[in-house]
This record gives sequence, structure tokens and C-alpha cells, in this order.
Amino acid sequence: MRFRDKCVLVLGGTAGIGAAACRMLVAEGAKLALTGRNADALRTIAEDLDALAIRSDMGDLAQTRAALGEVEQALGGIDVLFVNAGVGGFAMVPDVTEEFWDGIHAVNLRGAFFAIQSALPLMRDGGAIVITGSIGSVAAVPGNVAYAAAKAGLRAMARILAKELLPRRIRVNMVSPGPTDTEIFKRDASEAEIQGMKDMFATIVPIGRMGTAEEIARAVLFLASEEAGFINGIDLMADGGCIELG
Repeated sequence: MRFRDKCVLVLGGTAGIGAAACRMLVAEGAKLALTGRNADALRTIAEDLDALAIRSDMGDLAQTRAALGEVEQALGGIDVLFVNAGVGGFAMVPDVTEEFWDGIHAVNLRGAFFAIQSALPLMRDGGAIVITGSIGSVAAVPGNVAYAAAKAGLRAMARILAKELLPRRIRVNMVSPGPTDTEIFKRDASEAEIQGMKDMFATIVPIGRMGTAEEIARAVLFLASEEAGFINGIDLMADGGCIELG
């Protein structure tokens, strides 16, 4: 019960790592609010977890600020903020358009930064912010330039936030997943294609398999909890050894 009576906001909590974190946070006593873009998924998770669920796209700053207003009315303040919402996309450098670049950065970097900035007045001193990064921020993966640049910017932002928020004792850390078995990975793919990708990742990830949403969520909850009270400004690679051993 590390989050008993703590007010927690998850930005991007309807699927994958975000949904896994939401379930674990409520199981450990959190008062939960979450955002997402899928109305049906929001309704389901709100009913299952007795949580405040708000439809909001992190790429739209007006929607983010409106969602934070609802959170303030319902919870009063935030003890833990988990910034998880994001979008992906692959394109080789010659094929990257301005629209493609801006679409990824509008959510993953610009949207995340201004969401945190807007949430700071609601954050209680001594709280914690955890941000979902990616090993793509440091791994040179062909076709990943727009996404990697956004996550690398997010990584730098997290470290600066951690420094600037020291007077308020708000810790800021990042969890960077490696290949993870989530709904996004399976979207629009056949069973054969899914298995093929799993087999391919098994040869790339030193631990021999993809991670699960629950495994990444456990790292998030650790950094958000008092167990990590002396940890600040880190980028935790939850990647089965891809970066250190790959």
C-alpha cells in the first residue's frame, strides 16, 4: 500500500503500460485520475477501478489544461504524476515530412512538457513525477529519427526538471522501456506477424524475450514511491539488457 491516500494522475492510462500502472496504483491504495483518447476504454477502466477518467489528447494543450482543471476539482492536488501518453512512427530520414515530425513531437515532447508545466501548480511538495521514455533516445535505430529525437528531448527535459524542482522536493525520473508486448505492438497485425516480431525481438533482447506492460509498470511504481526517495533525475532502462548488454 505504498500509495494509500495518494492522489495520482496518469496521462495516457487506457492501454499497455499506462493501464497496467493504473491497476497497480489502485491496488496499492491510490486515488486515481487518468486521461486517454479512447472513450470506450476510459469508460471501462473508470468502472473497473472507480477512477476519474477524462478524455484528453496530450497533443492538444487546451484539452490537457481542461483535464487538469477537472483533476483539481476532484482531487484537490496531485502527489504523483505519471506522464505516459505518446505516439510512434517509423520513417527513414529522406522520408520524414514536416507533418510526420510535428505529429510525433506535438505529443511526445511539446505535449509532455506543457502538460507537466501545467500540472506543477497542482503538484504537492514532496511528490514525484515519472515519465515514460524509450531506449530509442540513446539507441541508433534506423527509421526512428523523429521518435528518438522527441524522447531524447524528453530525457534532457526530465533531468532539468529534476534540478529545478529540488526546492519543492519533487523528484523527477524516467523509465525507458525496451521492446514491450503491448496492444500498440499488436495493432493491425496478424497472429503470424505478431509471433514473427516476438521471435525477432527474442534474438535482439539479451534476456531473450520482450518485456510485459506489468514489468515496466512495476519500475514506474518504484520510482513514484518513497522506496525511491533518494533517486532523482535518472533514466531507468527497463529493456532486458538491450542498452548495457546489447
